[in-house]
Amino acid sequence: MIAATATVKGESWGFVSDSFITAMSKVWLLVLVVVCHGIFSNGVVTNSSTRPDVVHVGAILSYKTIIGKVAKVAMEAAVEDVNSDPTVLPGTKINLTMQDSNYSGFLGILEALKFMEKDTVAIIGPQQSVTAHIISHIANELQVPLLSYSATDPTLSSLQFPFFVRTAQNDLYQMAAIADLVDYYRWREVIAIYVDDDHGRNGIAALGDKLAEKRCKISYKAPMSPLPTRDEITDLLIKVALMESRIVVLHTYAGPGPVVLKVAQYLGMMGTGYVWIATNWLTTILDTNAPLDSDATDDFQGVITLRMYAPDSELKRKFVSRWSNLTSGKSTNGSFGLSTYGLYAYDTVWLLAHAIDAFFNQGGIISFSNDSRLTELHGGSLNLDAMSIFNGGNLLLQNILQVNMTGVTGPIKFTSDRNFIYPAFEVINVIGTGIRRIGYWSNYSGLSVLPPEMLYAKPPNRSSASQRLYGVIWPGQTTERPRGWIFPNNGRHLKIGVPKRVSYREFVSQVEGTDLFKGYCIDVFTAALNLLPYAVPYKLIAFGDGINNPSSTELVHLITTGVYDAAIGDIAIITNRTKIVDFTQPYVESGLVVVAPVSRLNSNAWAFLRPFTPMMWGVTAIFFLIVGAVVWILEHRINDEFRGPPKKQVVTVLWFSLSTLFFSHKENTVSTLGRLVLIIWLFVVLIINSSYTASLTSILTVQKLSSSVKGIESLINSKDPIGYQQNSYARNYLVEELGIHESRLVPLNMPEDYAKALKEGPGGGGVAAVVDERAYVDLFLSTRCEFSIVGQEFTKAGWGFAFPRDSPLAIDMSTAILRLSENGDLERIHDKWLKRSACTSQSTTYELDRLQLNSFWGLFLICGLACLLALIVYFILMVRQFSRHYSDDFESSGRSSGSKSFQTFLTFVDEKEEEVKNRSKRKQMEKASNRSVGEDESTNSSTRRYTESCSSKSLDRCEEA
Repeated sequence: MIAATATVKGESWGFVSDSFITAMSKVWLLVLVVVCHGIFSNGVVTNSSTRPDVVHVGAILSYKTIIGKVAKVAMEAAVEDVNSDPTVLPGTKINLTMQDSNYSGFLGILEALKFMEKDTVAIIGPQQSVTAHIISHIANELQVPLLSYSATDPTLSSLQFPFFVRTAQNDLYQMAAIADLVDYYRWREVIAIYVDDDHGRNGIAALGDKLAEKRCKISYKAPMSPLPTRDEITDLLIKVALMESRIVVLHTYAGPGPVVLKVAQYLGMMGTGYVWIATNWLTTILDTNAPLDSDATDDFQGVITLRMYAPDSELKRKFVSRWSNLTSGKSTNGSFGLSTYGLYAYDTVWLLAHAIDAFFNQGGIISFSNDSRLTELHGGSLNLDAMSIFNGGNLLLQNILQVNMTGVTGPIKFTSDRNFIYPAFEVINVIGTGIRRIGYWSNYSGLSVLPPEMLYAKPPNRSSASQRLYGVIWPGQTTERPRGWIFPNNGRHLKIGVPKRVSYREFVSQVEGTDLFKGYCIDVFTAALNLLPYAVPYKLIAFGDGINNPSSTELVHLITTGVYDAAIGDIAIITNRTKIVDFTQPYVESGLVVVAPVSRLNSNAWAFLRPFTPMMWGVTAIFFLIVGAVVWILEHRINDEFRGPPKKQVVTVLWFSLSTLFFSHKENTVSTLGRLVLIIWLFVVLIINSSYTASLTSILTVQKLSSSVKGIESLINSKDPIGYQQNSYARNYLVEELGIHESRLVPLNMPEDYAKALKEGPGGGGVAAVVDERAYVDLFLSTRCEFSIVGQEFTKAGWGFAFPRDSPLAIDMSTAILRLSENGDLERIHDKWLKRSACTSQSTTYELDRLQLNSFWGLFLICGLACLLALIVYFILMVRQFSRHYSDDFESSGRSSGSKSFQTFLTFVDEKEEEVKNRSKRKQMEKASNRSVGEDESTNSSTRRYTESCSSKSLDRCEEA
């Protein structure tokens, strides 16, 4: 019983245990559902179906701004079009919630935070780059893509802000277009006026980089507050007006931009000579508020501006045609125009719709989770823990960047650096009450009058010849390209460095006790300045200690450091200096020459031998003999004048060859080959004879000088000391270019030092020669005839005025120097200061008067080839005649020995051709006579045989026969 009872109880307990477990499982399941629901309610995890009915998208913009009001209408139209298109997001609608930031960065940030508390998968905006920098940090943290059609700041990079996506053109390309415009019109400096925020500063920084690539620069930066007053703008523009550059780049917003131009018009800064380049804020005003009245556009006349380029297409035309209907009733002021920002805002919605569709097609789920770092801050009143991370943010971002579609702005596709492909801008010139497109700019081919899409099929061409724009009407209603700069009217003078020389003061020197300078270089500079179409305020500042000649290289270097604005004087234009400054057109041609002591070379009894070098004499004599021998060979067999006993023939050859020197040879040439050789030789003799006569006349009539130094080559090969002007570039050239050791170089300062060192010579502690620039040497030799230039000028250089790199004044001064040269003023200034005496013309040395073989080897080569050719032809003819005349003898006598044949050939050659021909005729006659005798004998023998046969037969048969 007990056992039974126990058994029953055990079974009961087992039953109860199983039932309990089942019940508890259901309870825990219910608790789990409740907990999950509570967690869902608190925002820990939110899940939606793979294809929800609605996708929430936020938008932050300023309704009342010129960009915001257009973008609002465009995005509303885009959402309507997307939701009505069954091919995009089928079964899902986009719910676009817009928030007005009222042009406040603070409100924009708050609106973004509100979106992050909701199930928002992406945010379109913000409108300003300043706000985008801050909200991008939030987007990175919560992984919500941020798409902006108007935040064009180039520093909003994908590296720092991976969830920021720019859906318009990057300002980096707009600044590249402005840099190309500046380079196209050959300007070198610009002034930048910009709003002092992230948008303005970073855009101008990009402009500076792009200008530097073109060797241009921003000469003055003028920042202003984002909301400046008229007085602040006036003060700013007054500072700009005092600057040198007249090219002004205005990078601001649509609010303060027109005010700046209006104040500039009031200050007279929109007249002739000024150039205003406005970024695309101006075209946004012109497109949105068109048509503008004349009063509004008066302040914009002649301004160049840019507009983001959207190629013409069917989609664009349809959207533009709908715009007036879309904007009717949207504004109390009536409808407004469509700007390119509206086009990009419309395409941004479509781009996001395609990306969300691809997101769902890849199995993406809209889910959110708490950020653990924000949960720790739940104690505050900001409710930050309500913001959640979008779990599918990375996948959606990748789909956004992989979109490839065509919108109203053209092809939409991102490059590897997250910029749109084919960045391009229209170049606009504001004229009258409208605008005129003068061309296009694209990152593909630069400036062009053809639409960019027509150039994409061709290879990119950024050459200067391919860059082209239509004509511009500049401020002041002029079509002439402005120079782009003037001398600033701020009382500042150009600081021009002038070397304070202690020697050769005829070139440049300071008047003792004053700040004035005089000399050849100073007169050239002032004469060139007088030809400029504008005044140049300047001040000459001495450079040097007045004890030694200053270094021109150091003077030029001080221009790069800003100590001087320019440098004038005896400054040679050499390579290392042209790398750091710009030089004008040379006004003095000068190069390095060698000066050495010379002695007069007097005439003597053997002066007639001096025109030719020994080699020339020897070759000429040899050719006389060669030509005589060749003519004798060619004439010997046919000309009696070249025959006779050997002694007579030798005399004939010598006499004939030498008499050709005076064209007095009496022997006639008969053969064609002989005449050909003689004609060529007589031409050679004519040239040699004329050259000899001219050289000998010069030697006997003009006084000549000689020197042991023959030129720079002899100095290089010797070990003698060489003098040079102290602080001259000649020292570096001799050491670095010619490899002369520094120990051989002796610095000299004054012309007296030159003369003393040259007279003492290497043996007396002096120098063998002095190497200096030709301009100094000419002045030195004008009063010292015992020295002379030896050899040739071995470098080519000139003197010019030095200015900073890309200085426009250097170009204008070069033009002025050319005019001085053309009208003769440069020569008159030269004669005033540097007129030379006759001593400087005595620079020809003894060796240069002698005629070298190098000057005549071509003539000798022609003559030698003619002789050789004539001998070859003659030899061939002799062999043919010999074989024809002696072939029978060789056949009758059989094969003879080679030596005998050669002796026979020599005898044949020595014989007179007439005798050979006569002997040949006799042989032919003998052969003919022998042939006739043989025929008679054969006829007689046949007659005898016939008679004998007839005698043995009957007489009648013979008669019949």
